[in-house]
Amino acid sequence: MANRGAAFKDLIAQLDYPMIVVTTATAGERAGCLVGFHTQSSIDPERFAVWLSKANYSFRVALFAETFAVHALAATDTELATLFGAQTGDEIDKFGRCRWTEGPDGVPLLDDCPNRLVARRIGAFDDGGDHVCVVLEPLRSEVAGPFEPLSSRQVRHLQAGHDAHDRPVPGPRP
Repeated sequence: MANRGAAFKDLIAQLDYPMIVVTTATAGERAGCLVGFHTQSSIDPERFAVWLSKANYSFRVALFAETFAVHALAATDTELATLFGAQTGDEIDKFGRCRWTEGPDGVPLLDDCPNRLVARRIGAFDDGGDHVCVVLEPLRSEVAGPFEPLSSRQVRHLQAGHDAHDRPVPGPRP
């Protein structure tokens, strides 16, 4: 049997999660990132949880945000996945490179992702790992019809905008 760390990595590599983009805004800042760690976390009341990397610019904006949008990516949304997964808001304005509409509290709603929910943060949990769990209460959901989700296997080749252990110091965006 492989050692515990290697066995865990091998097991997780076999799982194929659907990918989403989470967007938020606060104090004139917009942010968004590709997220693979997420799930419905309650039926009644409805809750959805997303885990955001502490290394991401999006996490630093999310710390002060109340409203979020969770965009379900279709298998054909590889360009959006690349933009939100391989670029960092520390260096570029991702929203200058995609079509979006301003939603509640300034949250960017990605025009090319019609399957989404807009939600309010009701809690957060930090267990000391490299991601923080943000628990959301859905305010509204939109479904454009059936779609095949973009899977984690389809984006494994992407290099993240930040390594999991990066913790950039906040500062002005170029």
